Amino acid sequence: MSIVLILVSATMYSQIDNSSELFKTLKKNDSLLFNIGFNTCKIEAFENLVAADLEFYHDKGGITHSKEEFLEVFRSGICKSDDFKSRRELVEGSLQVYPLYDNTVLYGAIQIGEHRFFETIKGQQETAGSIAKFTHVWLKEGDQWLVKRVLSYDHKMKK
Repeated sequence: MSIVLILVSATMYSQIDNSSELFKTLKKNDSLLFNIGFNTCKIEAFENLVAADLEFYHDKGGITHSKEEFLEVFRSGICKSDDFKSRRELVEGSLQVYPLYDNTVLYGAIQIGEHRFFETIKGQQETAGSIAKFTHVWLKEGDQWLVKRVLSYDHKMKK
């Protein structure tokens, strides 16, 4: 009997199916963050998806301590000039979502995956940059999902 309980509780809180509403919602949010915000430098895309007290941990770039600091990194960095562009692409099939519950109430989720980066210097062809892993902690506030913690790690140059 105790083996059955262990197996049932392990499967109740494991990775969710990619056809679930939660998975689809967070995949859409990932797309808004990166395909709109990061790839096109539409910084306003971050406004409704990033928590004010965001913490972003990057294995090469250090720690970002707030939403404002995060937005400023984009404004003064990769989005400052048309001379350099960076593009992020989610590695197909790598996205996983794990729900977080307080007893039976869904309050957040952990989203993990891998992404590739590409770089374009004005007048040149796009080249492969790095590939990396990421972990996002999303919290649900009312009907809104906000990314609260970000880990971006294991950056390796693509060969």
